[in-house]
Amino acid sequence: MTSPENGRPGWPPVVLVHGSRTSRSMWRAQLDALRRAGVDALAVDLPGHGARRGEAFTLDGAVEAVVDGVDAVGGRALVVGLSLGGYVAIETRARHPERVVGLVAAACSTPPATRLRGGWLLLARGIERLPDGGAGLNQALVDRALTPQAAADLAAGGFALDVMSAILREVGAVDPVVALAAAGTPVWLVNGRWDHFRLGERAFAKAARRGGAPVRLVVVPGARHLVSLDAPVAFNRVLLDAHRTVAQAAPPAPDGGAAPPARPGLPVRG
Repeated sequence: MTSPENGRPGWPPVVLVHGSRTSRSMWRAQLDALRRAGVDALAVDLPGHGARRGEAFTLDGAVEAVVDGVDAVGGRALVVGLSLGGYVAIETRARHPERVVGLVAAACSTPPATRLRGGWLLLARGIERLPDGGAGLNQALVDRALTPQAAADLAAGGFALDVMSAILREVGAVDPVVALAAAGTPVWLVNGRWDHFRLGERAFAKAARRGGAPVRLVVVPGARHLVSLDAPVAFNRVLLDAHRTVAQAAPPAPDGGAAPPARPGLPVRG
């Protein structure tokens, strides 16, 4: 399956970016839904995660991983990220607006430079110093929070238990509110109803609108932070709706080249 920019169906392709300590395997349900819909989709591993465990995590390296993924599917894509992946996706759109035709940013609607960041960093360092690197605690949280299928998808690519302090240092230096205002392509902010990372969602939506972007804010009932795993059916509906909207608003150019994205009027809701 490829894109109409190359004369075939499925445009735009989708690139999915995972959360901290997980890997591309967390997107299995979304990859399946997209492929059944005839959409090209690629999930990437960020530095220090999945197949790239052992590499140092940096924000620049994470953005580069997303850009490499976009280039692998044709050079322009709808980019979808959750938690850490959401912050990286927001930054990628700001730095490379010509590559991101739309953004679905899930579970990342709190500024990472919050006053709690110092406490999180101390906690992360403490957990990383545990004899098992925090593996037992991580597994207990996964088993408690997720269904067996979601837990299996999350674990399939392995857990990166030694990257959290680096992530907090790197991501704490960015301002997603500023980044969201830096481009005008459509934005979907998707949060679980009980997600502790949704406190700034309306400020994030306003920032994207200041940059000229149409914005849709979606709150998924009953879901928590890992909204794509907590409520995969509801999340997939949002994802496929985003794909249809971008495909209709930014069709490929008649000569096969990339058409500039249009700006549909998406209501803010939530």
